[in-house]
Amino acid sequence: MGDVSDHAAGDRKVPKLPIEGKRNILITSALPYVNNVPHLGNIIGSVLSADVFARYCRLRGYNAIYMCGTDEYGTATETKAMEENSTPKEICDKYHVIHKEVYEWFNISFDKFGRTSAPQQTEVCQAIFKKLLENNWLSENTMQQLYCDTCKRFLADRLVEGTCPKEGCDYKSARGDQCEKCSKLLNPTELKDPRCKVCQKTPRIRDTNHLFLELPLLKDKLEEYINKMSVAGSWSQNAIQATYAWLKEGLKSRCITRDLKWGVPVPHERYSDKVFYVWFDAPIGYVSITSCYTPDWEKWWKNPENVELYQFMGKDNVPFHTVMFPSTLLGTEENWTLMKTISVTEYLNYEAGKFSKSKGIGVFGNDAKDTNIPVEVWRYYLLTNRPEVSDTLFTWPDLQAKLNSELLNNLGNFINRVLSFIAKPPGQGYGSVIPTPSDSDPDPLTHEPTKKLVGSIVQCVEQYVEAMEKVKLKQGLKTAMSISTEGNGYLQESQFWKLYKEDQPSCSLVIRTSAGLVYLLACLLEPFMPSFSLEVLKQLNFPPETPFSLEKGDIDRASRPWDILPAGHKIGTPEPLFKELKDDEVEFFRTKFAGSQADRIVRAEAEAEKMAEQLKKTKVSESSGKKQQNKKPASEAKARATAEPEISIARLDIRVGLITSAQKHPDADSLYVEEIDVGEGQTRTVVSGLVKYIPVEEMQNRKVCVLCNLKPATMRGIKSQAMVLAASNSDHTKVELVEPPKSAQVGERVTIPGFDGEPDDILNPKKKVWETLQVDLHTNTELVACYKDIPFTTSAGVCTVSSITGGSIR
Repeated sequence: MGDVSDHAAGDRKVPKLPIEGKRNILITSALPYVNNVPHLGNIIGSVLSADVFARYCRLRGYNAIYMCGTDEYGTATETKAMEENSTPKEICDKYHVIHKEVYEWFNISFDKFGRTSAPQQTEVCQAIFKKLLENNWLSENTMQQLYCDTCKRFLADRLVEGTCPKEGCDYKSARGDQCEKCSKLLNPTELKDPRCKVCQKTPRIRDTNHLFLELPLLKDKLEEYINKMSVAGSWSQNAIQATYAWLKEGLKSRCITRDLKWGVPVPHERYSDKVFYVWFDAPIGYVSITSCYTPDWEKWWKNPENVELYQFMGKDNVPFHTVMFPSTLLGTEENWTLMKTISVTEYLNYEAGKFSKSKGIGVFGNDAKDTNIPVEVWRYYLLTNRPEVSDTLFTWPDLQAKLNSELLNNLGNFINRVLSFIAKPPGQGYGSVIPTPSDSDPDPLTHEPTKKLVGSIVQCVEQYVEAMEKVKLKQGLKTAMSISTEGNGYLQESQFWKLYKEDQPSCSLVIRTSAGLVYLLACLLEPFMPSFSLEVLKQLNFPPETPFSLEKGDIDRASRPWDILPAGHKIGTPEPLFKELKDDEVEFFRTKFAGSQADRIVRAEAEAEKMAEQLKKTKVSESSGKKQQNKKPASEAKARATAEPEISIARLDIRVGLITSAQKHPDADSLYVEEIDVGEGQTRTVVSGLVKYIPVEEMQNRKVCVLCNLKPATMRGIKSQAMVLAASNSDHTKVELVEPPKSAQVGERVTIPGFDGEPDDILNPKKKVWETLQVDLHTNTELVACYKDIPFTTSAGVCTVSSITGGSIR
């Protein structure tokens, strides 16, 4: 897990080269088209998955580099340029920056993020072509394409639209390569009533000469490679199925040139007016981007004995990487580093349909940033939902559930409980210092709760490593998260809050062990949520450049978690790591991102027009300059005046109070009358029905939690100005006061982490705010007062009761 006293960090700006005797891993992710903003399906399908594996490799001490960049040539770019009345280069410059900004926000740790329009792409691509030509793997052939006499050009697939020829479909706007309605793959010449997308004129069929890669001649070399590497590299099942489906159909000669202007020029005298087809050109981008990273790129790409190539992509890209690209490299008859392992995802669908760049459907990279939901939440959700074996579905309620349950209530709760307890002042905790073991501490190897915990943790770490080595990223994440579940169980079983009062040596062991688990979790989860891990380092008071490590010796330390953090180390300030996502926010996002981007623009424009109309109704008097606003209907004004904000726990004004005196009510045997200081300069009179449960002497000079914004109520002749909160068991035979930490400041507000906002001045009894919220107030198994399992929290720690678990608070 790394030496937490060693703060040196590696500089990935210095190009890395393969190292003899080390495991050298070259990682790529499918190059995203530069013609649009990437959506979440694109991100999880390639760049995010590859980033997780790259980060894991670095944790393991492997010599790994991660190469990616924008795919900038081809029809898609030319078409986008026409749509935006721009040049292909301007489109590429614009969207490359957008892609880079999105990936930077998602914390994607490329070693190089390049571009296929760089000069190095032309150099490498043309060199490979010349080798194929020299080795007689290319042929010339004539094919028929649609030609527009008005535009005086051959029309590439996406520059043609027409009616789908499939019986029963007849979609009028089918593209030249595929019908978006029925998904049938097409050739432009198959369309009925074709038309040029640029001028809308009808094109004609015309012969044109092109170059082809003779895949049938490379069949033996290719099948030998596939049969060997699909086993050695543990290819994912979907990759194997897609690859063998192509082989079963029989390999065909594939055209590698196109009648376009925007692309790598073909270095052949008879084809100098053509460029390379994108499927041939784009995978070579991995090589050319590496050549931009280091002039010694061949040490990575022509070194199969010492370098392992891992490639990440969506399922629609499989044949280009398992058939086309290997055939291209094999045909050069040079010693290329061929792909060892391919990790393929199925589709991540959005709500009721598919993510679509062309239709603008779904949440896009820039949208995710604009939600203000932290990046670690987005990364976590996408990775837990990674479509490894079948399509998965993005839904806002599912994101909400995973954030609130798994991140907030499991992971965040465990870490906050441990660090908040350590941060308590001496007498209640450890004064923010990791406790020092003493001779009286129990032996961790025989202390039953710790012994049982370690057995589970060691197994989890082993399973984590096994999953990550096989690129089972979802399983790796699930296994890492189970450690926080084990940690919560350990805290509950040990009852550390009681040990602190009754058995300090055992409590010291439990807290040192739990603090070690906090660091272990930050380490194992760094590939998945790097910003989360940095925040944990901050709260542990380690510099951000502290290196995590999972090399052999570090993994062994997981079997001794009590030794992971140095005794006497002073931690930082604990803070909640995650914030609850509320129902109204989920509904807002579902509405905001419904339909396509075009639909959203229409809605935004309609909203702007509505706002403009409202502004027109606000007139300014020329003589006085005073605004005269048209009167709203009385019913509308009344509705607006009586509009009630959402019922949120933040509306309750719960404060730390100090009972300065308590005595029995003169006219009611079951009631106390207390004077309570809640930080206002004078005490409040409070009437409480606690006589049967708490002796009067235990009510004196005691800190309590006080609900201060109930409407005052007269109880047997005395006006009660607040309510003392207490917990009761199920049959109401036992009642205990909810107590803040002893060092909590009188008058400070008791908050629920994740729920922001100012309390009401006075709760309206007719709106039943208190009654609605009260049903979710309870004590948990650790005697902590909670709202929906989130602790009542003060600056000094959480609020508790003495012995009632699962009690109702009122």
